[in-house]
Amino acid sequence: MASSDNKTSTYHRPVELLQRLIQFDTTNPPGHTSECLAFINKLLSEAGIATTILAKSPERPNLIARLSGHGNAPPLLLYGHVDVVTTENQQWRHPPFDGKLVDGYVWGRGALDMKGGVAMMLAAFLRAKAEGLALPGDVIFAAVSDEEAGGDFGVKFLVEEHADLFDGIRYAIGEFGGFTLYVGKRRFYPIQVAEKQICWIKATVRGPGGHGSMPVRGGAMAKMSEFLRKIDRQRLPVHVTPTARLMLDAIASSLGGLNGLILGQLTSPALTDRVLNLLGERGRLFGPLLHNTVSPTILHGSDKINVIPAEVSVELDGRLLPGYQPDDMIAELRQIVGDDVELEVARYDPGPAAPNMAMFDTLANILRQADPDGIPVPLLLSGVTDGRFFSQLGIQTYGFLPMPLPEDFKFAQTIHAADERIPADALDFGTNAIFQVLQRFGT
Repeated sequence: MASSDNKTSTYHRPVELLQRLIQFDTTNPPGHTSECLAFINKLLSEAGIATTILAKSPERPNLIARLSGHGNAPPLLLYGHVDVVTTENQQWRHPPFDGKLVDGYVWGRGALDMKGGVAMMLAAFLRAKAEGLALPGDVIFAAVSDEEAGGDFGVKFLVEEHADLFDGIRYAIGEFGGFTLYVGKRRFYPIQVAEKQICWIKATVRGPGGHGSMPVRGGAMAKMSEFLRKIDRQRLPVHVTPTARLMLDAIASSLGGLNGLILGQLTSPALTDRVLNLLGERGRLFGPLLHNTVSPTILHGSDKINVIPAEVSVELDGRLLPGYQPDDMIAELRQIVGDDVELEVARYDPGPAAPNMAMFDTLANILRQADPDGIPVPLLLSGVTDGRFFSQLGIQTYGFLPMPLPEDFKFAQTIHAADERIPADALDFGTNAIFQVLQRFGT
């Protein structure tokens, strides 16, 4: 890996790329990414790489670039989004759009999600061009918009309106796996092969309304309070999907001993919830991989303080496991909350039911060589990515943005939060790993 590190420094360093990408405020909403993509487009054009810009809205364009290969393998897609979530009401140690390099970390919104990944891909892509790398097949790089708001102006638009650009592609590299996960005394590298599905639910209750000066007992607001209390106290039923079983069995086997025995019981549905409770904070990571979930996020009631609402609704960020349908979510919620609550599906984005694991070993071997003490395992992601849209074209996304992180670094709690940051060394590590993918895919 040492020679790769030296070569990386000869071209565009991912640290410097990320710093510049962060400095474009691409907060979504409004999700204006045109200036950020113009910067990427300029770098690619200066390197002699032809690009295509496609947009459903001029403020939220998408960029596609291609390097030609020898045709010995199907084309490989690298893709990532440049829009980011808000920093509103967050207190940051360093300004979120300065991209400062402090204490060995690049700080700023998008450092992890996912301008850091875009910087890795872009650096590897530019290096492949500069070195004249003998690519097994064509490599397509896509920098896209709007992922944080559902992808309608980004990958969803590309898949629906420009599917021909992705002809022949079977595999893609995207967010989010490859970061280190410490369990017990072992270091794992989860490689994302599957993800949950968006299933947003709107729950509504009704009751007598009236003037705020005349209290109503047992009204819509009280019913909503009871509804929220029920879904807060009780998990939906356990489901052990094939990908979750692969992941948990691999971790348990590598741990061995009592820790491995305990973790292995997560795949026994009768014991799953008890083990999750025993695991404490670690259980919070594994729980969503074994249940369909809902999180209340937006509450609608009266718009005047002196009016008691006759109708109160809450929007639930629902996530379905692979292979399950919205009707399953509604039925499972009904078991907990009864029939007094109106439940309707607000949005459902289906994902692939089962992953294609054909490229997993190639990615795992790259990580084993880069970190012999690390253990690659398949990952079912509790969130969703743009991969759900590409799956409609038969493209399997592997979440592969390798990032060696300190053991005390709280990855999941840092994404979308204040003080989002990434170790500079992790960016170089990830770039080199992705460059290795460009050399080996299709073998």
